Amino acid sequence: MTQTTDTAALTPAEGPGTGRRRTRTHRVHRAWFVAAVTFVTIIGAAAFRSLPGLLIDPLHEEFDWSRGTIGLAVSVNLALYGLTAPFAAALMDRFGIRRVVASALVVIAVGSGATVWMTAAWQLLLCWGLLVGLGSGSMALAFAATVTNRWFTERRGLVTGILTAASASGQLIFLPVLSWIVSEHDWRPAAVTVALAALTVVPFVWLLLRDHPADVGLAPYGAPEFVEKPPPVPGAARRTVRVLLSAARTGPFWLLAGTFAICGASTNGLIQTHFVPAAHDHGMPITAAASLLAVIGVFDVVGTIASGWFTDRFDPRRLLAVYYALRGVSLLFLPLLLGPSVHPPMVFFIVFYGLDWVATVPPTLALCREQFGDDSAIVFGWVLASHQVGAALVAFLGGVARDAFGSYDVMWYASGALCAMAALLALVIRRRETVRP
Repeated sequence: MTQTTDTAALTPAEGPGTGRRRTRTHRVHRAWFVAAVTFVTIIGAAAFRSLPGLLIDPLHEEFDWSRGTIGLAVSVNLALYGLTAPFAAALMDRFGIRRVVASALVVIAVGSGATVWMTAAWQLLLCWGLLVGLGSGSMALAFAATVTNRWFTERRGLVTGILTAASASGQLIFLPVLSWIVSEHDWRPAAVTVALAALTVVPFVWLLLRDHPADVGLAPYGAPEFVEKPPPVPGAARRTVRVLLSAARTGPFWLLAGTFAICGASTNGLIQTHFVPAAHDHGMPITAAASLLAVIGVFDVVGTIASGWFTDRFDPRRLLAVYYALRGVSLLFLPLLLGPSVHPPMVFFIVFYGLDWVATVPPTLALCREQFGDDSAIVFGWVLASHQVGAALVAFLGGVARDAFGSYDVMWYASGALCAMAALLALVIRRRETVRP
């Protein structure tokens, strides 16, 4: 985290466009403070990721909506979360990180807060599906990728792991609180809590986050020399589509998109959305099931940061293969573990699954950076879109399966098989010896 010689702030006569700089010794590079603000921002926004699984039973009981209908709203949210991400990365290049992220948080707050007045299923689709989906997509992992690409040239894998773990940390903080609020005070106060959490983060983003190291006269962490801030890139939508069309002509893009779609299906779509109601079906109290899901968040922090460290040192393809294979095996055992109480084998599953939850992100982002160079943040946004499409599909199908079969067992087994397929796909990806300029 330290550099012996670093770039100091420019004097008033030395604007960031001049490329001239003074050097002096810094104990901690400013990039780490930007990463810390990003971490806190993602934690604050993680509240909205914690709530959907807690709403399924209360909304079903109050409005008599089918679980498939509620799952459809969650699937719209997850799909937009992914499909918005690549455009958000391009918008950050055009308008800056602060403006895009602050606007996204406000949209999330409006969408979540408005749900307290809904009376029809289409309003759930509008508020939680459309508004929260668009807002959360603008703060997706493309946000972390953009910050990492701009502020770091060294330790990128580690920083990616830390920022990815922020979402799990937010889940750890908010999930037990929200589950208690839902159980004791109804689901509406929980929705308001999510809205307030999003709004609370806005001042931190606006006052503390900076778009580029050149804004404060610094070189990126680990860079040998000062890097000029690139000019705003016009035509964000056109650039996003152009990058997609270019990447789609390559095999690695489809392999990364396919593996990440399975990642989303087996995490956000399945466990995060349906674990609490599935455990409740077996007699487990909602608060206990939500607490187990929060424990996943604890170990996800450890697993994701460790994965970032591994990614800086080992072949990311092999890491992905190991992660997906282990996840698939664990899902096959889950139907045997669900019961009315928490017991040691279930705790072991939670710890094991938590370590693997989003450990796939650092190696996937590393492969995107290796394959697509300067466009990697946007390409990763499209890969993330596939992640969320997979999550959205399983969030919907999980509700349908529960309505049709009376349990979620078929979803656990199918997801385990998909993870085995993802492990094989990861090994097929070809490495590049050099990164495109």
